[in-house]
Amino acid sequence: MMPRRTALPLSACLAAALAAAGCVTPQDIQNVNSQLADIQRQMLQMQKQSPSKQEVENLEASVGKQMDSLLKTEADMQVKLRELSSQIDELQAKLEDTNYRLSQLSQQIAATNQELKTFRAQPPAVDPTAPAQPPAAGSAPVPPVPAPGSGIDPQSLYNSAYNDYLKGNYDLSMREFQEYLNNFPNTDLADNATYWIGENYYRQKRYRQAIEQFDAVLKYPHSHKAASATLKKGYAQLELGERQPGISQLRQVIRRFPTSDEANLARQRLRELGVDGG
Repeated sequence: MMPRRTALPLSACLAAALAAAGCVTPQDIQNVNSQLADIQRQMLQMQKQSPSKQEVENLEASVGKQMDSLLKTEADMQVKLRELSSQIDELQAKLEDTNYRLSQLSQQIAATNQELKTFRAQPPAVDPTAPAQPPAAGSAPVPPVPAPGSGIDPQSLYNSAYNDYLKGNYDLSMREFQEYLNNFPNTDLADNATYWIGENYYRQKRYRQAIEQFDAVLKYPHSHKAASATLKKGYAQLELGERQPGISQLRQVIRRFPTSDEANLARQRLRELGVDGG
C-alpha cells in the first residue's frame, strides 16, 4: 500500500515552493497569506450571495401558491358575475311586473271613468209597454261591460309562474308561463313569458330548448327582452360547446345593445374566453 499523504494548506505549499526556489522572505510569505485570505473572503461572500437550492425551491413554492390564489380569485369572480347576471334578470322581471300592474291600474281607472260617463248618459226610464223607438241616426250602440272576475286573471297567473321560477319549481313555472301565452298571447308581457320559459330550460341545463325559446323572444317586434335573450342564447351555445356561434352571439349583444348591462356581461365572458369583443 502507498503511504497516505497529508494535504498541506495552500499557503504552506506556496511557501515551500518559494523556499525551494531560494528566494523566499518573511515579507513574501506574509503577502501570500494576505492574498489568500482575500481570496477566501471573496469566495465566502459569493457563496452567501448565491441562492441555495432550498431557497430556489422555497421561491418556486411561494410563486405556485400565489398563482393558485390568483386562479381561485378569478374563478370566484366568474361565479359572482354569473350570480350578478341572474340578479339583474330577477330585478328586471320585478320591474316589469310593477310596470304591468301600473298599466292594469290605469286601465281599471279608465274603465271606471267610462262606466261613470255611461251611467250619467243613460236616458230616463220609459214605459216598458211603449213601442220601442229606433236609435237616432249616427248613434253607436253602447258595448256590453264584461262581468268582473270572469276568466283567468293574467297578472295573477304571470306572478305565480315567476314566483315558481324563483323557488326553483322550473317545470311548474314553464307550464304556468305557457298557460299565460295560450290565454294571453297578445299582451305586453307575452315576450317576457316566452323569455322566462327559456330561462327555466336554461336552469335545467336543457340548453337546446332554451335556445329555441330565446329565438322566439327575438321574433317579437321591439321586445325589451331582446338583449337578455341574445345574451343567454350565446351562453347556451357556449354550454353546448358551440364556441364560435356563442362568441358571435355575444359580439352581437355588444353591437346591438352597446350601453346595456347585457353588453357588459358579454364583454366579460369574451375576456374569459380570451377573445375580443369586436
